[in-house]
Amino acid sequence: MNISKFKFEGSEMNQKLLMGHPSGLFILFFTEMWERFSYYGMRAILVLFLTRSLLEGGWAWSREDALGLYGTYTMLVYFSPIIGGFLADKLLGYRKAVAIGALVMTLGHAAMALDTPWSLYLGIGLLVAGNGLFKPNITSIISGMYINAQEKKDGAFTIFYMGVNAGAFIGILLCGYIGETVGWHYGFGLAGVFMFFGMLQFWFAQNIFGRIGLSPSKTVEYDDAIEGIGEKEIIKEEKISKKVQRDRYIVVGILAFFTIFFWTAFEQAGGSMTIFAADYTDRVLEGGSANVFRIANTLLTVVPLLIITYVLFMLFKITFKKYALSNIFLGTSFAIIWGIVFWMLYNQFNEVSTEVPASWFSILNSFYIIAFAPLVSKIWESRFNPPASVKFGIGLVLLGLGFGILAYGSSSIGQGAATASVSMVWLILAYLLHTLGELSLSPVGLSYVSKLVPATKIGMMFGLWYIAIGLGNKAAGSMGGMIDKITAAYDMSTFFLIFTIVPIVAGLIVMSLTPLMKKLMHGVR
Repeated sequence: MNISKFKFEGSEMNQKLLMGHPSGLFILFFTEMWERFSYYGMRAILVLFLTRSLLEGGWAWSREDALGLYGTYTMLVYFSPIIGGFLADKLLGYRKAVAIGALVMTLGHAAMALDTPWSLYLGIGLLVAGNGLFKPNITSIISGMYINAQEKKDGAFTIFYMGVNAGAFIGILLCGYIGETVGWHYGFGLAGVFMFFGMLQFWFAQNIFGRIGLSPSKTVEYDDAIEGIGEKEIIKEEKISKKVQRDRYIVVGILAFFTIFFWTAFEQAGGSMTIFAADYTDRVLEGGSANVFRIANTLLTVVPLLIITYVLFMLFKITFKKYALSNIFLGTSFAIIWGIVFWMLYNQFNEVSTEVPASWFSILNSFYIIAFAPLVSKIWESRFNPPASVKFGIGLVLLGLGFGILAYGSSSIGQGAATASVSMVWLILAYLLHTLGELSLSPVGLSYVSKLVPATKIGMMFGLWYIAIGLGNKAAGSMGGMIDKITAAYDMSTFFLIFTIVPIVAGLIVMSLTPLMKKLMHGVR
């Protein structure tokens, strides 16, 4: 058990390291993992549920209406953090906001488990409200731990992002499978079970953070900074001129603007790409192909889950003695997950033929992140670490190239076709490039906001950052909802070409702004 040369904020136990970072980071890792399980598990089946026929247990909505609701919901999910960040900064503190938010989201998933229109809308409303309290403030706790370890922040947020995608991976896999095979509302309900476990494991281990997040940030950040880096450094922060801080805000604004373009295209994953998987992709496998998929799906499921379980046991070794109850809730949730996984794999191996669930393709994004995040984290901490604008540009270009693959793969689909059966390889390759693009942009954006913004404004600024993502999500729903109109007037390939050209052009533009943005950052790297 190593002790870092850096001084991390929090309790004495928080100084004990796991993967080179304070153990408290992994309490947040698992809390965020279960929250993302619930969010992405529900998101994976929402559009499918709304658009499937009544005979299939769905509500038979049009694609445009379903994607309209999807876009509005995901937009509000990212708009609400501005309110949650404000309440935490001024009233609740980060930790209480996270716990209340998790409880409200649990109630939201419980409502969505009921098969009525009023419960669907009530559930969505509760999920939006709970997310607003949860999302900006869990990242603010991370920032509080790294006041005197700025060099470790990029790596910390990338590891945290692995927790995000571990939860998304398991949530999409299990909620998607249960939703499509057992019943849609069982899938919605399962998402709430693990949100509840995530809340409990966070609540009973929160003392590991010391005073971080206990009260409004102005007091806590001041106290922590005095303890961690000394009064001399506080004076140094207060001497930052208004012009320097204004310039840094401009950088945040530029990055947020290009973030909108990224998420407008990327969030097609939960909308038009899910429809493409359901209605235009050959998903029925037989004989040798079915066996290959079963083996690949087993490895794809079990190997990442083993890795995450290993991280769980390493955290247990550090924290179990002091935070046993939290660990018990966390361990119980993993035992349930393993049980459902074995049940799912048993069913798949006993089928004559296999129909790949349409929601299954969404797990590729999370799997690729789990696989590649450690490598990207190391690159960002090495001498090959490029500026923020270059990272953003790379992310946008890779995203566009992924849609270019879909445009090519769908070139055989005729004008106005409602269904088709193209190879699933195009989706598999597209998700790979989209994921590499996401790793280049999304966690880096969070990290740079925390570096460029004063400590007492972090909660609020994370909320503003999520508004930019929310605008991208709404645009994603609106543009994705045009899939039928564009394919009727042109074809499916043209639809995906739009999402190829726009991100690539945006990526080249943001990379060209590198000299200006370096100047405006005033030394922040």
